[in-house]
Amino acid sequence: MAGPYDFTVPTLGESKIPSPIALSTVRGDSIANYVRDDEYILHGIEVDPRRKSFSFEEKDLLQVAGPRERIYFNPGHVHVGIVTCGGLCPGINDVIRAIVRSLWLSYGVHRISGIQFGYRGLLPEYKMPTLDLNVDVVDDIHKVGGSVLGTSRGGGERTVDIVDSIERMNLNILFTIGGDGTQKGALKIAEEIQRRGLKIAVVGVPKTIDNDLSFIQKSFGFETAVSLASHAVSSAHTEAHAVINGVGLVKLMGRESGFIAAHTALAVHEANYVLIPEVPFELEGPNGLLFHLESRLKRRNHAVIIVAEGAGQDLVQQETETDASGNRRLGDIARLLRDRIPRHFADRNMEVNLKYIDPSYIIRSALAVPNDSAYCSRLGSNAVHAAMAGKTKILISQINNTFVHLPIPVAVSTRNRVDPESSLWRDVLEATNQPVLMTNGANGSNGVK
Repeated sequence: MAGPYDFTVPTLGESKIPSPIALSTVRGDSIANYVRDDEYILHGIEVDPRRKSFSFEEKDLLQVAGPRERIYFNPGHVHVGIVTCGGLCPGINDVIRAIVRSLWLSYGVHRISGIQFGYRGLLPEYKMPTLDLNVDVVDDIHKVGGSVLGTSRGGGERTVDIVDSIERMNLNILFTIGGDGTQKGALKIAEEIQRRGLKIAVVGVPKTIDNDLSFIQKSFGFETAVSLASHAVSSAHTEAHAVINGVGLVKLMGRESGFIAAHTALAVHEANYVLIPEVPFELEGPNGLLFHLESRLKRRNHAVIIVAEGAGQDLVQQETETDASGNRRLGDIARLLRDRIPRHFADRNMEVNLKYIDPSYIIRSALAVPNDSAYCSRLGSNAVHAAMAGKTKILISQINNTFVHLPIPVAVSTRNRVDPESSLWRDVLEATNQPVLMTNGANGSNGVK
């Protein structure tokens, strides 16, 4: 049953060196086991009972991550680079710490260089020194937010210059911690490395607070983001409930995907309207947001609106500029709502008290919650196991609750987005009791809910 994606994991060559990690190859002896290269899982778990049999090729299956009995690199010869790119996200330092500790304590790799301020740290004109990393340096970094290496956007397109620097540094392994743009850059770097015939592994740890990388069951930092966003929505609800016709408006992250907004609504059950990029809405008309908000205030005297930053872009002035990562700058839908809602009610001589909350940067710079921190630790250690075994051009992902090696080309091929027909969005509609659609076209409903 061939699938549309090729999950084949590239390797630098045959692994011949015995691993310094003492594990077992025997099941049932109460000793943790090595993972074999022929251990796979399925991505799609839906089944059709009418089909009597299934057959798969290796490229259709996801290779299970974990320590191998034999590795590619001699640990005493290895020089590792670690780089963090893009925006901040809870858990970056946890990942760095896990990578360093696994290299140092499990494999005996003691040459670890932190590349400062993203890919720019590999560009000669910035003249940025590397940061020597060891277990003492990283011991407490998980107790502070941000990235001890610093971060930046852009620079990843300078592939030739970056690989020149990697060669000058004599790196054997490069770990890239970042989102879609970072990993697209990592793929180009790995391809240039391959073109030059170099034996350098490039392994990524996906960092996207929006949870929008494909085939990533959950990105690190997402759980922390939902936790902190929930506090903001609860505060908005308290503010709205305490005044006449109170409206709490909370802007959350989500450029192209509304996962944070959707999960936050389910976590607090205090939002009445959730606006995400995947579901269009209108402001005016008998089925527009403003009509439903007015009806809600007349009935209940308060309302809470969650809006993802990428929602309703057809309603705001379109930007033509892009940021350093190449992302189109978004129009500010939250500011539009902040200004439009009071004006709508002023025109109707109806009092309204709106409180606007934007916790974005507070969330991005926060410490990871314990579950996220544990997840980061496992991502980092599995990245090390993969790189030491000579895997390259991959990310570490968790799919169907199993850590796997995910080829970067597959991960960056499409964006992960909320499916408006999925059970997730259905549950959000149930939690908010908002209309299925707030549009005035043929598919819209003009019922009040």
